[in-house]
Amino acid sequence: MTTTQRYRHVWKPLAFSAALVPALLMLAGAFGVAGQDLGTDPVEDLLLTCGKTALNLLCLTLAVTPVATIAHRPQLLRLRRMLGLFAFFYVLLHFTVYLALDRSLDAAMIVKDIAKRPYITIGFTALLMLIPLAATSTQRMMRRLGRRWQQLHRLVYPIALLAVWHYYWQVKRDVTEPLIYAGIVAVLLGWRVWHRQRRRTPVTSTYGSATAPERT
Repeated sequence: MTTTQRYRHVWKPLAFSAALVPALLMLAGAFGVAGQDLGTDPVEDLLLTCGKTALNLLCLTLAVTPVATIAHRPQLLRLRRMLGLFAFFYVLLHFTVYLALDRSLDAAMIVKDIAKRPYITIGFTALLMLIPLAATSTQRMMRRLGRRWQQLHRLVYPIALLAVWHYYWQVKRDVTEPLIYAGIVAVLLGWRVWHRQRRRTPVTSTYGSATAPERT
């Protein structure tokens, strides 16, 4: 089996199935299937599960490039788009649960929340920023936008920061978990800054001359 075939028939289906598991578990919990339940506060459980799953997938999306580069596995980059779309799916599901179940589609209450609760404002901003990324995550849009596509999709960096900020402000007592996520995102973004700087820095030979910047 070639590398392309292994990606298409093994790794991509495995990643897709793993990303879908949280949604299936929530669905099973909603209907009491296979011994699953949503606890004493189903809405809160759904909000937390959707939010944390979206944050996990955002972190995984950001982790693909460092892992692929360090492990010399460029084929892993093919998983990045799918993971990003799943992150958008769970963010959208998170917001839908908030709108429909937590606020019963009360427009006045929702507008008030977005305006007066900072963590909701930040989360809503992250959702709005994700929409153009999801809308342009097709091969056709990549070709149409050209170099602008890459510039647009760098919005994932501030989106990840906003997501962590949203989680941090939402937690009222123990902020250990949001801080762990903040550390993970900081490392992933810090690696990108370091790697970009490393590529731009000329390599000096033993004779003191500078070569062209390294290309990877």
